[in-house]
Amino acid sequence: MIDLQFSPEVAEARAAGRPLVALESTIITHGMPFPQNVETARRVEQDIREAGAVPATIAVLEGALHIGLTENQLDRLARAEDVAKLSRADMAACIAAGGTGATTVAATMIAARLAGIGVFATGGIGGVHKGAETSFDISADLQELAQTPVTVVSAGPKAILDIPKTLEVLETLGVPVIAYGQDSLPAFWSASSDLAAPLRMDSPARVAAAHETRARMDLPGGQLVANPIPAADEIAAETLAPIIAQAQAEAEDRGIAAKSVTPFLLQRIFELTEGESLTANIALVRNNARLAAEIARCLGKTAP
Repeated sequence: MIDLQFSPEVAEARAAGRPLVALESTIITHGMPFPQNVETARRVEQDIREAGAVPATIAVLEGALHIGLTENQLDRLARAEDVAKLSRADMAACIAAGGTGATTVAATMIAARLAGIGVFATGGIGGVHKGAETSFDISADLQELAQTPVTVVSAGPKAILDIPKTLEVLETLGVPVIAYGQDSLPAFWSASSDLAAPLRMDSPARVAAAHETRARMDLPGGQLVANPIPAADEIAAETLAPIIAQAQAEAEDRGIAAKSVTPFLLQRIFELTEGESLTANIALVRNNARLAAEIARCLGKTAP
């Protein structure tokens, strides 16, 4: 088993049996500019504490897999340049080489499983990119959800994706997709879409019970909880559609592909919305963190 470096706060929580919520780190290094990235990271961690759980931000620092970051480590990561973006394919290589990298959804799920953390809060998951029928650009997040037993709380697939195809792949892989409190699938910056969610649950306890039932049935994989962004913070889908189309056309014209696509699109959409997308992104991440903490508190308390 690989050696895990637990922050003092996380180590204390583990010893006391307190609920933990994993957090990714690419949102810090690749998702937001400084200083909004570190401010948001600290705010999200505090949201989890106030909801009765303990945050565990995950990253690889100089070859060590950290479960929870100190204030100093968080600040250093937020300011760092040329940080690797880690997924299943390159996470072990980065650790072996003594490198520093931020974890995507897939890599964070792997680390959470190693640390015994059952719930993970993020913004939106990766999925099937538009044009994937020719580019085969499909995020490793989907396969990870199919094999790693972690409940992932997100605002749905990122709106820059081909959401119908993403939903189809998740269905094929046997991943439960649960809309929280509504029947339609949330679409990241927008609270709803014209797609029906495969499942609906209305309480953290029900989500936790489903997580534990899957474990008792020895089913592989996790659950995707799609938590709608609060209505006051959403951007209407019809407003976003032409902006996303413009950003995607620019990415194609510039030959931007693979891991560079999502950061480019998010940055361009930030510019085209004059910062509104970032404000919405922060709101939805905080909303997901609060729900994840409530689910984590319910784990271990459901009837067998």
